[in-house]
Amino acid sequence: MEVTIKKAEQMKAKPDENQLGFGTIFTDHMFNMDFSVEKGWYNPRIEPYAPLIMDPSTMVLHYGQGVFEGLKAYRNQKGGIQLFRPRENFKRLNHSNHKLCIPEIDEAFAMDSLKQLISVEQEWVPSAPGTSLYIRPTVIATDPFLGVRASHTYRYFVILCPVGAYYAEGFNPVKIMVTKDHVRAVRGGVGDTKTMGNYAASLYAGEAAHEEGYTQVLWLDGVEQKYIEEVGAMNIFFVIDDELITPALSGSILPGITRDSVLALGRSWGLKVSEKRITIDEVINAHTTGHLKEIFGSGTAAVISPVGELKYGDTVISVGEGKVGPLAHKFFETIQNIQYGVTEGPEGWIEVL
Repeated sequence: MEVTIKKAEQMKAKPDENQLGFGTIFTDHMFNMDFSVEKGWYNPRIEPYAPLIMDPSTMVLHYGQGVFEGLKAYRNQKGGIQLFRPRENFKRLNHSNHKLCIPEIDEAFAMDSLKQLISVEQEWVPSAPGTSLYIRPTVIATDPFLGVRASHTYRYFVILCPVGAYYAEGFNPVKIMVTKDHVRAVRGGVGDTKTMGNYAASLYAGEAAHEEGYTQVLWLDGVEQKYIEEVGAMNIFFVIDDELITPALSGSILPGITRDSVLALGRSWGLKVSEKRITIDEVINAHTTGHLKEIFGSGTAAVISPVGELKYGDTVISVGEGKVGPLAHKFFETIQNIQYGVTEGPEGWIEVL
């Protein structure tokens, strides 16, 4: 398929790169493509950023049949633009599509069309330290129908957003709270997909955590409620003695691309790396006995997010005296240096436009 391009008649003023937040400013253009049973995916186009027009009965509004991804484009030291492991995002998008009964998208075409969109919007890729262009590919069900079934039509779109740091507090330890009152996902469901409902289900517990002064919620498994799974917007890691531990993927944990990058780098550095089930009681006990060295999260938005405090019931533990741990710092610096082209990463991790 050939992508058609229609330029906006009037361009927006570019924001101050040193004042960028996250998820509030959008570029001049977006990518759109449609699906029908008769045509398959068709009419790929880059056109001016604009509202979507939907019937009030559009299925995604009622039944949540939709998925999305999140990745970034970076301005490298030579002024060029590069992407960090984007093909893994499109692979995961199709995994989510499959589980939500959405037709898969050709990954090579998705990659090529994204490059074309970024080329049109290249002036929007910021160059200030720590900034990037956030990319949000999304697929939604578009049938105007109030029956519970898979839609027959879909819209795939990609929007772009210049961003600064995800957390206002910057690369400093955050506080997270463990919840036993709420469940995010269970094995056999869609917890390992990036679908809208997963995030809607996390909002109530997240608000409760914010009211107590905590940044995010750490979820336990939905059955026994003792095994650690993930944080609201990131996967979680623990450094206990000399071992780097993250919960094993069980079908209810999102297979994070930054998570996979941390594991690959850790193994390449000769660290003892484990993907296994770990209980919250094991973590509390490791802290009590002096074996817990670090806790940090990983995700596209924040890259690495060190954890300085964890609350579980009436127990509150301080990790690493509230300071950024050496491994969290090393992973953050290494991944960011790869993303911005300061150093080379493993083969295939960087896609240059």
